Amino acid sequence: MTVTTEPAKPALTNDLLCEVRDVTHEFKLPGGSMLRVLQGVDLAVRPREVVALLGPSGCGKSTLLRILAGLIAPAQGQALAHGAPLTGMHPGVAIVFQSFALYPWMTVAGNIRAVLQARGLPPDEIQRRITEVIATVGLSGFEGTYPRELSGGMKQRVGMARALSVEPELLFMDEPFSQVDALTAESLRAQVIDIWTSHERNPSSVVMVSHDIKEVAWMADRIVVMGTNPGRIRTILENRLPRPRDYRSPELLRLVDELHDIITGAEMPDVAVPVTAAPALIEPLPEAAPGEISGLLEYLDARGGADELFRIVADTHREFGRVITVVKAAEMMDLVDTPKRTVQLTVEGRRLLAAGATQRRVLWRQHLLELRLFQQLDEISRRQPGGRVSREFVYEMLALALPQENPERMFETLVEWAAEGDLFGYDDGAEELVRDKG
Repeated sequence: MTVTTEPAKPALTNDLLCEVRDVTHEFKLPGGSMLRVLQGVDLAVRPREVVALLGPSGCGKSTLLRILAGLIAPAQGQALAHGAPLTGMHPGVAIVFQSFALYPWMTVAGNIRAVLQARGLPPDEIQRRITEVIATVGLSGFEGTYPRELSGGMKQRVGMARALSVEPELLFMDEPFSQVDALTAESLRAQVIDIWTSHERNPSSVVMVSHDIKEVAWMADRIVVMGTNPGRIRTILENRLPRPRDYRSPELLRLVDELHDIITGAEMPDVAVPVTAAPALIEPLPEAAPGEISGLLEYLDARGGADELFRIVADTHREFGRVITVVKAAEMMDLVDTPKRTVQLTVEGRRLLAAGATQRRVLWRQHLLELRLFQQLDEISRRQPGGRVSREFVYEMLALALPQENPERMFETLVEWAAEGDLFGYDDGAEELVRDKG
């Protein structure tokens, strides 16, 4: 296993199935501001490999996958297929989506037939492929079944069969196992690897998006770890563990630990940010609900006040990126601390837990007013008639202070946090924050 901290730009060559070069991408928000989701990304996919895109929510994994597939044209930079500029959909790509994306009015066979007919294949070839892929994914006997009659795992097998039926050179998978239970997910992962290793023709390579570190360590040959704000490649790990792999092997568990350390080292650094004379900045709010933060505190309290991050993920059955977000939110409020990979209650966190309902709101409000965003809104609202601040004003304030963030989503988080501490309410009709009179 080797680590490349700055992936080298590959030479243009037809040996690369697809690649992106210096790709930056932005989305236009309803207010007119731009949200940058990727910046300066270089990545190439070679024949006969499984590549995994791993990182926290909002790091642009799915956007990068769609640019590689040709579903999205990058705002800046190049997307290429076999060394040639990509225009439109990559002809060798088939995609398995997280949400199954099946036609509910079509049977299993009908869902597969639809994509083959779109390719203009003759009827006998269509039937041959339907029979073959249904057997490959273990759905023989279910050809006439409708999606509503299938379990989540069976629906995803149909999605896989549909993608494989076009004999793609590249199989793209966007969080393909996140909607099924753990045992089904393990079975589907094994099936994908079996198909990839045993198939004489295609798919040549697999590119997958995942939040699941153990899943990535088990499946991938190369693990692309991404960071946020904006999305970028932080490091690429070459996973040279021999196949078949064992989830419980010491080597795989060491790789899992290494990936945990890389991600937590970036998302929850132990090193304090140096204090400078620069003006206080507005902090982006992690998209965590107050109930999730309280749930984390209660979880830690039940375990003596501290637990390791990956143990929290395993015990709560939440995706790693989601747990990271909640921990970051609690840490921003000074309710937990995160030395190394441990999450532990602070004195303030224990104080909040011990308080009654009314006192909890008072304490929550006090912690909010330690954050620059809520300080500024509190100061502004005090100068406004009725303590009211328009939503559009807050959008503009967020867009100017945090141009890489989505102001709409952060506004929703802001409203939830403010309501928890009785700091602001929200008048939906007037579209205004209303300062609490207390």
